[in-house]
Amino acid sequence: MPRNARTSRLALAASAASLALLATACGGGSASDASGPGDGKPVTLTFWSSALGAKETADAFNKSQTGIKVTFSLVPAGPEGVTKLSNAVKGGNAPDVATMDYSALPEYASEGNLVDLTPSSGELVKKEFPEAVQSLVNLGGSTWAVPFDVTPIQLFYRKDLFTKHGVEVPTTWAEYRTAAEKIHRADPDVTITNFGGGDPALLSGLAWQAGAQWYGTSGDAWKVNIDDPASRKVAAYWDDLLGDGLASRTPLWGEGEAKERSTGKVATVIGAAWSAGTFPVSYPDSKGKWGIAPLPTWDGEPSTGMYGGTSYIVPKGSEHTEAAAEFIKWVTTDPAAMTARLSSLQAPSSALPANEGMRAAAAKEFDTSYFAGQDVYAVAGEAADTIVPGWTWGPVQQQVVSAQMAAGSDHTKMLGSGQAKGERAITDRGLKLDK
Repeated sequence: MPRNARTSRLALAASAASLALLATACGGGSASDASGPGDGKPVTLTFWSSALGAKETADAFNKSQTGIKVTFSLVPAGPEGVTKLSNAVKGGNAPDVATMDYSALPEYASEGNLVDLTPSSGELVKKEFPEAVQSLVNLGGSTWAVPFDVTPIQLFYRKDLFTKHGVEVPTTWAEYRTAAEKIHRADPDVTITNFGGGDPALLSGLAWQAGAQWYGTSGDAWKVNIDDPASRKVAAYWDDLLGDGLASRTPLWGEGEAKERSTGKVATVIGAAWSAGTFPVSYPDSKGKWGIAPLPTWDGEPSTGMYGGTSYIVPKGSEHTEAAAEFIKWVTTDPAAMTARLSSLQAPSSALPANEGMRAAAAKEFDTSYFAGQDVYAVAGEAADTIVPGWTWGPVQQQVVSAQMAAGSDHTKMLGSGQAKGERAITDRGLKLDK
């Protein structure tokens, strides 16, 4: 997608004040202590990731040159992986390179667990990645990670069910509810989607689309705005759908979710760009029945939020930051890295690379036959252009997620529990809170 077309839309998320505030909190090392090849022997980097194809990517990098050797270790995804990495940093045995979700980055950086990559990767991030993604890795005036993908939320819909019940693909959330009512009235066994909790990241992405900004700053204090009017509008909408039986209370990511989606019990899935790659694996019998459309909006104007996303970091303690930066540059911007990552997989990921130069290589590896030839990457690229600017993650988001997980399918309760936990966690860390 053209950089100039999206730049105006994908503006920086964090304000100058928030950047300065995080800089005050950050205590990580800097790249000034970097060491690299110089004694004639290759530098050996340790690399931790939960991403499929990460090992093959490291193998391909090793074959591409002789100065750096990367040894890969598969680690758990999600909070378990973050905890493992935190413990490794504390124990002084962290890897030289790891992958990390954007939402965890501010918390991890502000706790002093990351190397400041500004000297080694700051210009790379500035030149090679969209501004909205830059805002997720440039915190406190420093670059703490290099982006890998961008994750616009999209609508996956059952074409056969929409046709059977005479329903048009909705472009607004009002139309989405009307579609839910019509389909469920015609077949009470079918709901519009399942949204029964289990993944607060989706709620945050939908709040993002609605104009919410869960974190901000005022002077030298953090603001937590999780329970704001825009988020309440989103929560109330989904709570009403669930209360009226139009959406399933089946939690996300469980066996029930897969069964409903694979047997035609739900008519849509609210997913991200990376979700497309999971369909052929999770719902193989539905090949040709699913289509992808832009996420419905509140006002009819194209817009979306992000759902997940991965960056590359150098944990505190690495003695090879220059070599690590060289590997990270290759794996995030060289099409050969994307080819290696995807060609090794039976079902390649549909993750949309944040670096535009890698997208053609990614699209080439993706089999579009499951979606009846629909250009998955073109749809995702257009959606990425509509990501609402202004979002930033806060320094306690992982604790907020843990609190919200307990709320189940009650999205309004998720906001309240997240707000309370976020405020408490800010003060528990000794940071100032603006209420």
